[in-house]
Amino acid sequence: MKFFWGRVTIKQLQWLVWVAVYFIVFFSFLPMDGIVQAAIFTLISIFFYAIIIYGNIMFLFPRLYERGYHVQYIVCVIILLLAAGTSRGFITMTIYNRYFAEHREVITYKTLLSFTIPGVLIYVLSFIFRIAMAYFKLKQQAEEILVQKSQAELNLLKSQVQPHFLFNTLNNIYYEAYREAPATAKLIERLSDIMRYFVDESPRDEVSLATEIHFLENYIALEKIRIRHTIALNFVKDCNAEIRIPPMLFMTFVENIFKHGIDKSSSKNKIELSLTNRDGYLLFQSRNSIHDKPGDTEPRGFGIQNLRKRLTLLYGDSFELKTENTGQYFSAFLKVPIA
Repeated sequence: MKFFWGRVTIKQLQWLVWVAVYFIVFFSFLPMDGIVQAAIFTLISIFFYAIIIYGNIMFLFPRLYERGYHVQYIVCVIILLLAAGTSRGFITMTIYNRYFAEHREVITYKTLLSFTIPGVLIYVLSFIFRIAMAYFKLKQQAEEILVQKSQAELNLLKSQVQPHFLFNTLNNIYYEAYREAPATAKLIERLSDIMRYFVDESPRDEVSLATEIHFLENYIALEKIRIRHTIALNFVKDCNAEIRIPPMLFMTFVENIFKHGIDKSSSKNKIELSLTNRDGYLLFQSRNSIHDKPGDTEPRGFGIQNLRKRLTLLYGDSFELKTENTGQYFSAFLKVPIA
């Protein structure tokens, strides 16, 4: 939606509505009151109409009615209508008597209360105003999502060029390395598989458990080349490889093991991993030895916190995530439902 030279905002739309209402009320007053008197009285009326509308939809309705305070809401609405109506009547009659009346009119309670009657209609219209604003905001959000989606698709098409060039280059390096150093070629192949996983699999909603396990094994193999001594690693896989799960559910645990649970100068590093499925749940467990690292002040736990938030979005309250630090070993347990 365009507004003269740009996209219309909710504030601009409201100003446009109020300007239109002003002229409607002004031309209804004009035949009886004249230009100056009609302009002044219209401005006063619009001001109090705005108080009723915004007082209801921005304050009373969300803070009282939507929170269950129905009786308090009704009482406050009545007070609002009486206060706005009588105030409008008093100001209008005062200005009229001082500047426009040939014969001063007496301001009575009955006269003031008569100004509250239009306020009841304005109060009802405030809900239509609220619905219109909510619809416009929702439509704007939908348009923004479509624009972002189109831009994301374009960026994805652009970004695919570089990864595929890199994959092809890694394949060429792999064939050259295989002639001289097969072990090195195998590591290059694992790196290529990891990169393909990030590009092709991680954006998906679900991947097969076999794909996830293969990714973890490749990651572990590449991490092990940075460590001087052999690691005592045991990875038990007693599960259905065809199970579909969200990608990278277990990466946080494995990454933390190599980041915080490995001493590169020690020959006593132990890692235990297991994946099992039973009774409609997939169970992941990890356990690794802990080594004292003087000067290691790096903050920890953010990866687990972020994973917990992601799991909550994916499974609600249907998952279980526990970690334990005994001083010698760090263990983690994750239980998620499977279809």
